[in-house]
Amino acid sequence: MKDKIAEKLLLFIAFSAILSLLLITFFIFQQGIPLIFKVGLSNFFSTHWAPTRGNFGILSMIIGSLMVTAGALVVGIPFGLACAIFLAEFSSPPIQKTLKPIIELLAGIPSVVYGFIGIVILVPFIREHFGGPGFSVLAASIILGIMILPTIVSISYDALLAVPNTYREGSYAVGATKWQTVVMLLLPAARSGIVAGIILGMGRAIGETMAVIMIAGNALKIPHSMLDSVRTLTSTLALELGYATGDHRAALFACGSFLFLIIILLNIIAIKITGRK
Repeated sequence: MKDKIAEKLLLFIAFSAILSLLLITFFIFQQGIPLIFKVGLSNFFSTHWAPTRGNFGILSMIIGSLMVTAGALVVGIPFGLACAIFLAEFSSPPIQKTLKPIIELLAGIPSVVYGFIGIVILVPFIREHFGGPGFSVLAASIILGIMILPTIVSISYDALLAVPNTYREGSYAVGATKWQTVVMLLLPAARSGIVAGIILGMGRAIGETMAVIMIAGNALKIPHSMLDSVRTLTSTLALELGYATGDHRAALFACGSFLFLIIILLNIIAIKITGRK
C-alpha cells in the first residue's frame, strides 16, 4: 500500500510540473499571439518599436539578440572546448578535481555581478582602445561568452570522458600522437555531446537579461558593427513590462512568445543531437 501511495504521489508531482509548464506556455501565447494577428507580420517584424504609437517592430531586437549570441559563441566555444580537452585528456586527476569545480562555480555567480564587472572594467577598456560608447555588442558578447563557459566545459568534458578507452589505445597502437588522437578521433567521437553543450550554451546566452541590460547600451537600432549599442528581446521585456499596458503589454508578451519559440527550438535540437547513436 505504501509503495502504491508513493508511486501515485510521485506521478502526480511529475504531471503537476508538466501541467505548470503547459499553463505558462498557454498564458504567454494567449497574451501575445493575438497582437501579431492584429497588427500584422509586416508591422511586427519591422524595425520601428514605438508601442504607444502603434509601431511594434522587433526586427532590430531580433538582430541584436542574434549578434550578441553569435559573439558569445565566438568567445565561449574556443575557450570552453580547449578547457574541456585539457581537463579530459592532458591534465592529471588532482588538477581535474581542482579546476572542474572552480569552472562550475562560474555558473553560480549572479548575472548582475558579471554586468557590474563589465561596467567597471570591460566597457571603459573598449571605449578607450576601440572607440564607441563602450556599451556595445562586443562588451555583451565577451561577458556572455564567459557566462556560458561552465555549460560548454562541463558537457564537453563529460562527452570526452564517455569515449571508450579502447579508442585511445587503438590510436596510440597505430602510432598516433596524443594531439592527433584528440583531433582526429576523440572530438569526432564526442561530437554529439559537444554540439549539445554548445546549443545549451547558446540558449543560456540568448535568454540572459540582467548582464545584457547593464552593458549592451539598450539602443533601439540595428547594429552595424560590434562597437554599436544594441537592445535584445530579453532586455526589452525586463525594461518595459513593469509599466506597459494594453497593446504595449501584449506586444511584450508577443516578444516573449517569439523568444520562447527560439529557446524551444534550441532545446529540441540539443535533445535530437544527444539522442543520436
